[in-house]
Amino acid sequence: MEPLFNFLGNYWWLVFVFGGMAGGWAKSISKANERRHRRKVELYKLKNQQVVAEQASQAEVAVLMAAHDAVNHKWLDYELDVGKLIDYPLMSDVREPLTVAFLRAKKEADGLRPAAAADITTAARLAEYRSAVRSYEIAFEIAEHEAKRIKDANFTGPERDRLATARKLLRIAEDVAATPAERQTAYKRARKELDGLIMLPDVTLAALEAKVAGMIDARRDPEADAQMA
Repeated sequence: MEPLFNFLGNYWWLVFVFGGMAGGWAKSISKANERRHRRKVELYKLKNQQVVAEQASQAEVAVLMAAHDAVNHKWLDYELDVGKLIDYPLMSDVREPLTVAFLRAKKEADGLRPAAAADITTAARLAEYRSAVRSYEIAFEIAEHEAKRIKDANFTGPERDRLATARKLLRIAEDVAATPAERQTAYKRARKELDGLIMLPDVTLAALEAKVAGMIDARRDPEADAQMA
């Protein structure tokens, strides 16, 4: 041990040299650890922000899908109600630019609609669907506003009389108090009055025919049917 003490006694100043170096190493290690910690925190924040952004995007897609459904339901109200189309014929008149515009916007929005909100995974895809839904909303609102403004003003006097007659006949066709024969006759006459005036969508005709047929079946006499059988 004596040689060691002699060495330390002669070279005591080396303590400051190595001590300074050790301190520098310690500081370097501390700074490196601090940098690694900051990087981990930044990565965590980025990942968390990405998750939040994805959740927000899915929430917006769900809102857009609900808005899309709302406009579709408004249009369905016309498709399933012949009387409403008679009152506002522009809504089904494909010769009218506003009608064509809203039907085209509907087709585009329907084509871009995802099966589920999670199916839209990019900002570009979200922007595309958002634009389509907004265009559909606006186009439908404009067409409906114009249809309610002009009503049947684009028709001549005799044509408006035919529309009025068709309205009355359809009431009879849908009247539960009318006989099956009266309903059938009224339905056929109403179709004849509307021919060439209003272009009824296939969905509208199918809904009306099903309604009239259902009423006729409901009014049949079960005993008479049994005797005929």
